[in-house]
Amino acid sequence: MGVRRLAAGLLAAATTAMLLSGCTGDGRESDCDSAGGIVECAPEQRSAAPTIAGELLAGGSYDVTDQRGNVVVVNFWGSWCAPCRAEADDLENTYQATKDAGVTFLGINVQDSRDKAIAFEEGRVSYPSIFDPGSRLALDMDIPPNTIPATVVLDREGRIATVIRAAVRQEGLQPIVERIAAEAPAPAGQR
Repeated sequence: MGVRRLAAGLLAAATTAMLLSGCTGDGRESDCDSAGGIVECAPEQRSAAPTIAGELLAGGSYDVTDQRGNVVVVNFWGSWCAPCRAEADDLENTYQATKDAGVTFLGINVQDSRDKAIAFEEGRVSYPSIFDPGSRLALDMDIPPNTIPATVVLDREGRIATVIRAAVRQEGLQPIVERIAAEAPAPAGQR
């Protein structure tokens, strides 16, 4: 019994360290606020997101760098994921409520077939999703496919502001997104 508790404690510590490393990559992660599966980093603690680009489910391509100046909410999901189905309405409602404030949403579909992913999205969300069946983008963001759903909020400069490792609800996500959207952009030369 003691070995199980020790192993669980070590796993929890490793998971927390991994979660925080997704917030910043330069050792400042201990300065980020972490509570309830949500890590929020102040502007001076944020690091740039890795490359987020790929083929969209509906065809065409997407590159997050084209969204500089907007807050980007990135949600990792799969059609096989029950919590992903449960959060879809909350994501769409938050998108609709914040898009006029310079906020855009992007889904990243992992470990799925294209047909199932397209069927899942139909009638649920109106924002685009990248098709990432090999979970390359998820792994680049330190989001193991077995930990989805996960949502990452990028600030207007493409830096990781918030990481949420759980299904989201509109009443929890929208205030976070609105707070990041209300931040003043960094002065020229400090980006």
